[in-house]
Amino acid sequence: MSSANKNLSVFSTDNLPDISTRRFALVVAEWNEEVTEALFEGAYQTLLNHGAQPDHIIRANVPGSYELTTAANWLAQRADIDAVIAIGCVIQGETKHNDYINHAVAQGLTNVSLKTNKPVIFGVLTPNTQQQALDRAGGIHGNKGDEAAITAIKMLKLSELVNE
Repeated sequence: MSSANKNLSVFSTDNLPDISTRRFALVVAEWNEEVTEALFEGAYQTLLNHGAQPDHIIRANVPGSYELTTAANWLAQRADIDAVIAIGCVIQGETKHNDYINHAVAQGLTNVSLKTNKPVIFGVLTPNTQQQALDRAGGIHGNKGDEAAITAIKMLKLSELVNE
């Protein structure tokens, strides 16, 4: 189902693990700040609402979405970080820069996750317009930041199961 027909803040929260001792890093792109701040707030609040401690959540800002990969790599390598959530927004616009940036960021974050064996979550919006971004950053389609935080929590649970 496309996100045009779905509220991104509606998802199953059945059987989520205790995350009170888990540590999260949220890497936030400053480009498209109106959107990324809303995504950050959604992710941060969702983590708190599900038991994360405020002092167990680290925020790191980067200039744009392209830089998310490097910062995620640095943070994921820290022994005290359990999961990284990368938050950004690349709007289509008139050039193909979004194709190159989105592909590079998606591949880069996947590589970081595989290299560090930790969840690294793609909380990057890739809309065609500013309005579509706002609709997915707390607007009519909910907040992708909420979804990214729940994804991190669920991946930590899965990690516990497969590493028993």
